[in-house]
Parts: sequence; C-alpha cells; structure tokens
Amino acid sequence: MFRNISFSLRNCRLSIRYIKRGLCAEAELLVADDEKTSPPTDLRPVYFDVQATTPVDPRVLDAMLPYYVCTFGNPHSRTHAYGWLCEGAVEKARKQVARLINADPKEIIFTSGATESNNLAIKGVANFYAPKKKHLITTQTEHKCVLDSCRVLESRGFEVTYLPVGKNGIIDLETLESSIRPDTTLVSVMAVNNEIGVLQPIHEIGKICRSKSVFFHTDIAQACGKIPIDVNKINADLMSISGHKIYGPQGVGALYVRRRPRVRLEPIINGGGQERGLRSGTLPTALTVGLGAACEISAEEMQADHEHISRLSQRLIDGIMTRVSHVFLNGDPVRRYPGCVNMSFACVEGESLLMALKNVALSSGSNIITFRVASASFRFNPDELVSTLYPSCVAIILSSDFRISIKN
Repeated sequence: MFRNISFSLRNCRLSIRYIKRGLCAEAELLVADDEKTSPPTDLRPVYFDVQATTPVDPRVLDAMLPYYVCTFGNPHSRTHAYGWLCEGAVEKARKQVARLINADPKEIIFTSGATESNNLAIKGVANFYAPKKKHLITTQTEHKCVLDSCRVLESRGFEVTYLPVGKNGIIDLETLESSIRPDTTLVSVMAVNNEIGVLQPIHEIGKICRSKSVFFHTDIAQACGKIPIDVNKINADLMSISGHKIYGPQGVGALYVRRRPRVRLEPIINGGGQERGLRSGTLPTALTVGLGAACEISAEEMQADHEHISRLSQRLIDGIMTRVSHVFLNGDPVRRYPGCVNMSFACVEGESLLMALKNVALSSGSNIITFRVASASFRFNPDELVSTLYPSCVAIILSSDFRISIKN
C-alpha cells in the first residue's frame, strides 16, 4: 500500500511517503549532516542577488509538496474529490494573496509571474479601451517587460510617453500630471526599482490618476512582502506580483484587477476561460499554494525582516563608504528599499575590477555581468538606467555599477 520515493538534492535528501489511492501525503525534509556531501565553500558563495530571485522558504515547500504527489487534481474539475480539494487550496491561496495587499480575493488573477501580469495589465487595458484612448504613460526606468510591452503597443499605433527620472531616480509629479491627456488610458509606474531600489511616490501617483480618471498600474514585484502595500490607500487599479521574489516558487504570480470602479481587460491568452476569463489555462495548484503561503509568511514577518535588512544595509553602505573613496550610492538615499544597494565606483573600469578579484565566477548577459565572490554576488549593469541618473559623468561612473541585494 505504501510507496517510498527518495532522492538527493545536493546536500538535502527529500523523502516522500504517500498512499497510492489516498488523499493524504506525508513529506519530510531531511538535511544531511555529512560534510562530505557538501561542495567546497569556494563553490558556494553567499547569495546576494535576491532582487533576481529568492530560495523557496521551507515552510512554503511544505505547503506545496502534497499537491505534487497526492492531491494532484485539476482545480477546475468539479465532479470529484481531487478537483474539489485543489479548488479549495487555490481559493485559500487567493485569499492569502489578497490579504497581503488588502484586496478582495475576487480581484486576484493568478498568472505565471510578474512579466505576464505586466503584459496582461498594460496590453489588456490598452486593447480594450482602444481606439477611443490610445495613449499610455510609463517611466524610462521600468522593468524591461513593461518597456517592451509599451514598444509593442507603439508598433500597433498607440502613443507612449516615457517619463524621465531625476538624479535620485524618482519621477517628477508635475511632469506626470502635465503629461496626462484626454486620451490617456493608463499610467504604469513600478513601486520599487529592481536595479537601484528607489521608492516611487505611488500614493501621490495614484491620487493624480484617480483625479484624472486614468487607470494606474504598478509593478510591486520588488515591493510585495517587503513594504506595506494597500491597494485602496494607493488608489491602484492594477498591481503585478511575483512569487519568486518573496521566497515563493518560480513560475507563479498574480495580477490585482480592481472591481469597483471596474477595470476592463482584453485577455492575451485564450482558452478555457479560467480566472474570470482573463487568464485561460489550468492553474498549477502546487505553485499557487506556494504563492499563497509565501504571501502569508511575508505579511507576518515583514516588519521584523525590514528592520533586520535595514541594519545590514546601513552597515554595508557605511563600511564601503568609509573604506573606499569616490563611491556613489545610486538613487535617493532616503526613499529606497534598504535591501537593494546599488553603488558606482568612479575611475574604475568594471572589467579591471573583476579581474583583480579572486575566486570570482563570471556570467555575461545583455549589458549585464553577474559575478560572485566568496561572500557576495553583484551585478555590473552598464545600461541606460545609471546614465539617466548621471548624464554628465557616464564615462566615469557608468563603467562600474554594482547591485548588492540582501536577503532576510
């Protein structure tokens, strides 16, 4: 009647024991103490790139495991117990996500992540309200998925205004207000910048948009679970959430869509009409449960985590500033999320600095070099973001821009 599954994942052994025809599963995570199974320390640097992704919290994994091995039904199958159990788990997760941002559970749409949520919010609103309204507003420093979504709309005849930011990385509210036109349908501004960590004045932006009867979308992938977010206080109409930024699983996210006043979207994925017809496709129950659990844990531990990260961040900044000359902290020194520290080192070529460091693992991408030392992970990012902040000293500062992100 019983079947045992056991496999090793680096120095962890996951043993799952379940009943073939039952509706219960028992999972146990066993961490091996044998030092021989651990890789050399120089191959396992301390992880400092949590703006990119976070590990899954063990409590989140515990919540997910039963839905992989036993309670594996389709949450949209309503004719048997497997489907009912999974549907109940999905709806519980929906409530957990909604509670984190003070929303109604009916306003939460599950997606594959923040990229899909941003695409659905921007393209969905733009396409539904066209051709009467074909103008959108965003900033020059948004995440690439937002900027690319806007560029796609431009190729289809829409107009997009890309607002500049000041040297502190924050937009000017008067410029935003003056950019809104009678045919403006949406303003999209992220809450916390993913590269330099600045906090945009989303409360003030929401008030302006509401007074102008323009929809306001904000990407809170880097803010969700880290700072308090209340959709009603922000006056947000659409809000994008990512699971793997808050110690949840990769491959799942959510989009908040306000019901009153109602926001209409044209779906970008067609099919079975799941998620109120806005996002067709069978929901991955385990991933959805993981997102819900991560949101619940984040809500409970947010304040303590923020205080802890703030202390670590200030210690890091003070330590670098007092030991190294000609160092610049990119972005506003006050209006910023402390877990994201972005610094530039003047008169230093980034590649020369990399070559001078020992025990460094390199990987290169499009204008981004990620490297790890035995104690940290940084991102060398010579792109338009920092050149926007320092237009007159690009050659000196842009060549060595590093992002150091701190985890709880």
